[in-house]
Amino acid sequence: MYGTPGRAAAPRVRYVGTVDKKNALRAGAVMAGTTLMMLLMSSPVLAANRDDGDDPGPGLTVVETLGLYVLTPLAAFAVITGLVMVLDKSKKQHRV
Repeated sequence: MYGTPGRAAAPRVRYVGTVDKKNALRAGAVMAGTTLMMLLMSSPVLAANRDDGDDPGPGLTVVETLGLYVLTPLAAFAVITGLVMVLDKSKKQHRV
């Protein structure tokens, strides 16, 4: 239980599974290749040419952009959080 006197105790951590370097490198190579292919396939140069019937609307102002992509998600998060807190029916447990 205590090990040999004068020696460090055996580590108590047991790992469920091990990952060898070959599998890790293989997974990393697959992910890097997939990412590279996705970046090459979605080249922004293709967006430079206008298609027939393409009629973009007016651009958004800075205030509209911040409201749409920052304030609206934050407000939705706050509303959902508030509803969860208000409608929580579980009894509070006080630990001593």
